Amino acid sequence: MNKYKVILFDLDGTLSDPKVGITKSVQYALNKMNIVEGDVDKLECFIGPPLHVSFSEYYNFNEVDTLKAIEFYRERFKEKGMFENELYPNIPLLLKSLREQGFTLVVATSKPTIFAEQIVKYFKLDQFFELIVGSNLDGTRSSKAEIIQYILEKYNEHKLDDFIMIGDRKHDMIGANHTKIDSIGVTYGYGSYEELRQTNPTHIVKSVEELKDILIGTKVK
Repeated sequence: MNKYKVILFDLDGTLSDPKVGITKSVQYALNKMNIVEGDVDKLECFIGPPLHVSFSEYYNFNEVDTLKAIEFYRERFKEKGMFENELYPNIPLLLKSLREQGFTLVVATSKPTIFAEQIVKYFKLDQFFELIVGSNLDGTRSSKAEIIQYILEKYNEHKLDDFIMIGDRKHDMIGANHTKIDSIGVTYGYGSYEELRQTNPTHIVKSVEELKDILIGTKVK
């Protein structure tokens, strides 16, 4: 019997591949800020971390410009970017199997909750998740540690050993470490094996099949 009871899933790069929508929305925002970036592949670094961290880190925006860029990003993202997205193979099958086994499933994302809810519903995954927790539109509760802590408090009848966080970037693993829960890093998303390894996750997997094998002990058929 697996020891975990509540499984936290990151959204971008873990459940779905959001590259087109995110990178084109960042490109749009940069253009509005008079920065031309013709190669969207260079904007993959924006997939995963909170936007205010990425605009500040990669383009040295001050707080005012960061907020302005996020506003521009959301203009395009709300209209079309959130739907320029596709599920990774076997994700619905994995979630269905986990629910049938009695696991409680929760989305834990740095994306604003309001967008995460729409994306999960768009992919018809809302039937599997008991709770969707993201950041607030004003930028608060955006770190993965804050998001996980919020979920832990919601499910305070469980002990820490009952939880596990699954994600593709170091921020997911750092958040899990900070809140003292187990974690699984997935390399099929946007974080490299090396990035994940350096943050000491409990496990690292390269496929949805391996993920299911750890959580349930049987591979996706």
